[in-house]
Amino acid sequence: MRRIFGEKLLLDWKISILTIVSTLVLLLDYYHYPLLPWTKLFSSWESTEFSMKVLDRTLLYFIIPMFIITVVFRENPRNYGFTFGDWKAGIVITLGAIILMTPILWLVGRGDPSMQNYYKPMLAGIPMSTLLDLFGWEFLFRGWLLFGYARKFGPDALWLQAVPFALAHIGKPELETLSTIFGGFAFGWVAWRTKSFVYPLLIHWFVSTFTIVIAAGLLG
Repeated sequence: MRRIFGEKLLLDWKISILTIVSTLVLLLDYYHYPLLPWTKLFSSWESTEFSMKVLDRTLLYFIIPMFIITVVFRENPRNYGFTFGDWKAGIVITLGAIILMTPILWLVGRGDPSMQNYYKPMLAGIPMSTLLDLFGWEFLFRGWLLFGYARKFGPDALWLQAVPFALAHIGKPELETLSTIFGGFAFGWVAWRTKSFVYPLLIHWFVSTFTIVIAAGLLG
């Protein structure tokens, strides 16, 4: 029998839950729009898919993982980056990233028609809409998955969380999607360095908001 079925599988139950739940919430987000009917009641922006998904993603990417951390795992959310961490390093890295990325985003946003077509309709509601949308998104990848995987896989968790992050961008402009495996790693490194998901959230918030502004032609 051992020749047929091999050795007994010894799976880490927390890693299994992290992987299964993160995959399912990403798939639910992709296939259901909106996931919850009551999201329409809270949408103060234009009725776009972007604005309608904000509360769905808060539930899927933040509330569900936080419930599992506190109730199922019985752990402190701080262990998953829900803290300000090394705030001094976080501020320096965040400001440095903004300075470095601004000219790149300008060139890409003005030079790629696909970026303009995709992001221009999202202008309504920024910057609050982008913050609400990305809060759960960043906690899922740079909080829950990164620090959850890091306990077993160490620094390799930086790449492990970047893979589903990149795949979740399928459907967005090609240039952006191709860059996200590296961007996901970079965001992960910021969280790893600061022990917090807050600073990649702030950087991602700037990137998303500035991209929409540029795509809409508001800055020339």
